[in-house]
Amino acid sequence: MESPAPTRRVERVRHELRRRALEVVRTERLGPGFVSITFGGEELDGFVSASFDDHVKFMLGEGTDDPVRRDYTPRRYDAAARELTIEFAVHAHGRTSDWARQARVGDRVLVGGPRGSFIVPLDYDWHLLAGDATALPAIRRRLEELPAGARAIVLAQVEPGDRVPFVTQAKVDVYWVDTPEALLDAVSGLELPQGEGFAWAGGEAAVMAALRGILREQHGLAKEQMRIAAYWKRGASAHHENLED
Repeated sequence: MESPAPTRRVERVRHELRRRALEVVRTERLGPGFVSITFGGEELDGFVSASFDDHVKFMLGEGTDDPVRRDYTPRRYDAAARELTIEFAVHAHGRTSDWARQARVGDRVLVGGPRGSFIVPLDYDWHLLAGDATALPAIRRRLEELPAGARAIVLAQVEPGDRVPFVTQAKVDVYWVDTPEALLDAVSGLELPQGEGFAWAGGEAAVMAALRGILREQHGLAKEQMRIAAYWKRGASAHHENLED
């Protein structure tokens, strides 16, 4: 007898779309490739980020001839303190990376969103989290959210200096790799656990498309069991796309 097709258990919710003028209140260097910046301000009242998969639009130079807008994961939000933390990857040079590298307390920025949330239940039998350095903030947030007893597998292509331990109550197996090819090989070589699971991944567009193909064709995961995000695209200055059938 064939097993029934998996049903989509995720929930999509919409949020009021707002722009917020915020101010840097703290910065912390997390390693050679990341800086954590915490923003504050009264305009954070009503801010909602319901999923580790959320993104906000970080805006610089609004009102000028050369504005820049990039998507970032809301790493942490403290409603009582009205503080939003975002982790910036600063390996390469770019407008937002350069800004984050030099950010100081009191600097002002605009942040928009999140526009909505893709909420993945916590009670799957296993959770696969994969990606390159740009996916690390979302992976870190998800692992902190998972309860004791949850099972997670992490496959991450990250520079050695940025391979900091994860904080989680879940039972997690972590595999660090050095190249996109090694990441795809690691996904291909996985023996996924029994039971109902969910796979999430984020990174470069072509690599994520190949990763999705491996999960579908080799591991037999249905589209309802995965969320694959292209956080950036080689040769493009700004790119964010959820890869769906």
